[in-house]
Amino acid sequence: MSDLRPSPLAPPGSTAGAMPGRVLVIGSGYLAGHIAARLTGLGVETVLSSRSAPVLPESRGMRWARVDVTSRPQVAALMEAIQPDAVVAVHGPSDITWCEAHPEEAYATHHGGARNIAAALNGRPVLLVSTDNVFPGEAESHGESAQTSPANAYGRAKLAAERELLATSCALVLRVSLVYGWEDRGPRPNFLTSVARSLMRGERLRIPDDHWNTPVLVADVAAWTAALMRSGRTGTLHLGGPRRIGRVDWARRIARQLGADPALIVPTPRAGTAYACRPRNACLHSEVAAQLPELRRHRPVDVLEATHALTF
Repeated sequence: MSDLRPSPLAPPGSTAGAMPGRVLVIGSGYLAGHIAARLTGLGVETVLSSRSAPVLPESRGMRWARVDVTSRPQVAALMEAIQPDAVVAVHGPSDITWCEAHPEEAYATHHGGARNIAAALNGRPVLLVSTDNVFPGEAESHGESAQTSPANAYGRAKLAAERELLATSCALVLRVSLVYGWEDRGPRPNFLTSVARSLMRGERLRIPDDHWNTPVLVADVAAWTAALMRSGRTGTLHLGGPRRIGRVDWARRIARQLGADPALIVPTPRAGTAYACRPRNACLHSEVAAQLPELRRHRPVDVLEATHALTF
């Protein structure tokens, strides 16, 4: 079992209330693009950075800088060139199955990247987006006080990244549950989009019947990130959706929304699918978020409400 306990959420710092003028987002995928778009919409000068140029619609027109986060000199040069007031770290592979098959590469990118970011911060605040996979999944849901024990290689890499950045005393770790939204052009779409695409093609889907999540809409992650960057807090915070739901139930509801045959969803034990390395309960709740004034206007949407509101 890991002996790493979450860093308690600290009160707002001296910069509370002031939105940073320039933010460097390290990452350029689906979530990073939505976060950057949210910050830009609030008038923040936002720069995306990654190994490859962003391709998703959310990142279109955004300023972008190339960086290999595993290279300390490159990260230091990037920070020197951009001179951000704050940093959002959304770097590294998020395909949990891929990470399980390539644990050393996953660890090098997540942990090594975080170490290089920490070395270049020079006191700047940083928000790291982390994961529910730092928990074993034995409890139905996990709050900030729960003891970590990563379920897989992805969770181990993310937990190591958390530790590196929290050690700087200027980091906020935002652990998020399964992120979803319509992602029609991404190379590896999220669960909602993947299921919808397959159902629209009339394909049968083997979905694990022993795997639960508290899915969170990508727009809610972006909203929380922006609000928390203004707050000046450090420590650890959880963002999970308000509903715990099994993958089969969710997939069948997506089918009904599409007018597809729910019988295309074939319940299958998790061990027989690509989800075998995931924790049984990849679910989060927060023990402190309800008391944070900066989040009062940003209550996460229920996954079923969001699913029913989507047009495909």
